[in-house]
Amino acid sequence: MIPVPFCARVLSIVTCVLFVVVFGFADATAQTAPEASRAITPPPRAKHVLLIGIDGFGAYAWEKADMPNIKRLAANGAYSLEARCVVPSISAPNWGTHLAGAGPESHGYTSNAKAPGLPPRKVSAYGRFPGIFGIMRDAFPDAEMGVVYDWPRIHELVENKALSFEKEVFPRRVLKTHTPEETVAIYEESTDTATTETVAYLVAKRPRLTFVYLRALDETGHMFGHDTAAYYATLKKIDAHVGKLIGALKTAGIERETVVMLISDHGGHKKGHSEVRLQVFQTPWIISGAGVRRGHKLESTIVSYDTAATIAQILGVTPPQCWRGRPVQEAFAGQP
Repeated sequence: MIPVPFCARVLSIVTCVLFVVVFGFADATAQTAPEASRAITPPPRAKHVLLIGIDGFGAYAWEKADMPNIKRLAANGAYSLEARCVVPSISAPNWGTHLAGAGPESHGYTSNAKAPGLPPRKVSAYGRFPGIFGIMRDAFPDAEMGVVYDWPRIHELVENKALSFEKEVFPRRVLKTHTPEETVAIYEESTDTATTETVAYLVAKRPRLTFVYLRALDETGHMFGHDTAAYYATLKKIDAHVGKLIGALKTAGIERETVVMLISDHGGHKKGHSEVRLQVFQTPWIISGAGVRRGHKLESTIVSYDTAATIAQILGVTPPQCWRGRPVQEAFAGQP
């Protein structure tokens, strides 16, 4: 038989060890838990999102450009001048990525051709890779949603069967005999018309989600070069269009319950945008409106596929597993 005093000493030692292990572990957990398991509060859900796409808008232009409406949008919201496009740095792969929440390797558009270079990794009920308009239609069957654009490739990059409204603005035909100035004027005219169509749509229908694509700036870049007087002249006109679009929200009575996002597909260098350099790959990414921080410069890494994920969070829909984008949580009020 083991003596009682010895048993008591063993029991005392075991109790002390258990106390140290349990409470020491609890203390360690208490110190690390706030960082490891901090809950992210979702932003207040706005009722509307207006997504403005400006083709060829490089972040390098920010300081030089005369664009009070765009800069005011950023000052009233959150913005980055270091958002990056995906490879290749051309239009269709990147507009597809903005709208689909995943890159060219998933949505399949690897060039500006009408057909995808790769079969989409997934195909939705709307016949295309699952994008923001498709998941919105699944979640809100009666929602009003529309797209306006003056570049025909946008038709293939959006789940148009999920839309309530689609308007393609056809530019006047550009001829080889047209001078660069005449060519730019034709595309500026089509972008002006796209803006007018979108303003009318916003006021008449008060859509839940709208995407308007504006082409002219990229065409000026191709004709005269990026970072040129002609480029900044077109950008100033684009800024006026942005002012009209924001004004339409006020006219429609939905300004206070709308989030406005302004994005681009790539920047540029000289007359192209194929070189691997920051002037090509960095674009502005702006978000402003209901539930968004004001005057905040974003530190988060942002890539084109984060746009759709951010819209999904704002409007309260769950992204599909095939998406790679993440919501830019830092943009929302109340976030660290």
